[in-house]
Amino acid sequence: MFRPIKDVQNEAEFVFIEDLVSQNHLLRKVDKYVDLTFIVEKVRPYYSEDTGRPTDPIMLFKMMCIGYFYGIRSER
Repeated sequence: MFRPIKDVQNEAEFVFIEDLVSQNHLLRKVDKYVDLTFIVEKVRPYYSEDTGRPTDPIMLFKMMCIGYFYGIRSER
């Protein structure tokens, strides 16, 4: 009933994230010229050092900006 598999395909493809986004993309320009490091100090009192998962507030802010730039209304 079970036949041995004769044709086994073993391939790997390496993809660099930097190659997927063009150098003149809007989000690269925003990241280059807008400094968001002030956000960490602004939200520090609202983050617990002991409980919960560590989340990067800058990344959360960037996600909100992407939603605004591209008209994504959901925050999921």
